[in-house]
Amino acid sequence: MLSGGSGSRLWPLSHAHRPKQFLALVTDRSMMQETLLRTKDADGFTPPLIVSSAAHIDLVEQQIAGIGQTPCAILLEPEGRNTAPAIAIAAEWIAAQDRDALMLVMPSDHVIADLASFHAAVMAAQPAARSGRLVTFGIQPHYPETGYGYIAKGEPLDATGAVYAVAQFVEKPPRAQAEVYLAGGRHYWNGGIFLFSAGAYLDQLAAHAPAVAAAAAAAMAQAQQDGVIIRPDAAAFCQSPNISIDVGVMEKTDRAVVVPVDMGWSDVGSWDALWAIRAHDAADNAIKGGVVSVDGAGNLFYVDGGPPVATIGLRDSVIVSTANGVLVMPRDRSQDVRLVVEQIQAGALDGMMPQDDPAA
Repeated sequence: MLSGGSGSRLWPLSHAHRPKQFLALVTDRSMMQETLLRTKDADGFTPPLIVSSAAHIDLVEQQIAGIGQTPCAILLEPEGRNTAPAIAIAAEWIAAQDRDALMLVMPSDHVIADLASFHAAVMAAQPAARSGRLVTFGIQPHYPETGYGYIAKGEPLDATGAVYAVAQFVEKPPRAQAEVYLAGGRHYWNGGIFLFSAGAYLDQLAAHAPAVAAAAAAAMAQAQQDGVIIRPDAAAFCQSPNISIDVGVMEKTDRAVVVPVDMGWSDVGSWDALWAIRAHDAADNAIKGGVVSVDGAGNLFYVDGGPPVATIGLRDSVIVSTANGVLVMPRDRSQDVRLVVEQIQAGALDGMMPQDDPAA
């Protein structure tokens, strides 16, 4: 399980010291805890391997203790270098035990509402993964999202029609193109969930991103271990290029396949996405905390530690009230929260956030 991230997309609730995976956004458990519980006690799964930032170790330990989970290892990145090296150090640890062991890569900050469909997709993907393929799971789109990358499926590769060749990886498209993808039925959201053997990933990494592979191998060869906590060598790890698994490996390899799945997935990557998955009242408002809404519809109100909120006649908007700040915007501008964070980081609102948290 990958538990990195800086927490900027759900500012002001999440921030560098408390990214969204540590927040209880949808249920009474955090997103990280929900991710861990997805495979707990399920047939064929071992205890989880967690890759997280060294800065978050206290939070990680609190999270796993809160659900009585015991991981097989916690790998602590000395510095965030994106998903390709994060997955690489996990693959190195697994390969040291068994190169042929399958690893299911799950981001820790996603929602999956339909666990039965998720488990069925993982089962369907296993033969391809055992044959050396790198499986990515394509999420069935339900609206023309412009904030996600897409995967275009090619020809079916198995008799059941569960596994397909990857025809193309597509970067985040403009709205008109996303609508074409939705109507065409061949494109799926790229959810960043993968299944492959540790050895297959390391082999493809060495072929297509050798600097990442070399840095991960060196970092793990010199790692320090204290119980389940493993600290890869910082100097070696930080030699890795900062690159995603998609750019570093999946878009280059000829071993990529896709398993489409419709499982009630969301990466909760924006306030609009959170509005979409939370319960709504009769006026289509999603409300948490102390809120009075008069003649309002289609809004997300999220009060957590900040002052209560009252509105009149508000439509399709987001209001977030926390002790760290207040955010007000149209729902359709949710992807632009990063612009606010960038200005705050540049000092536009000095004193608004904790001084030791410049990325909050």
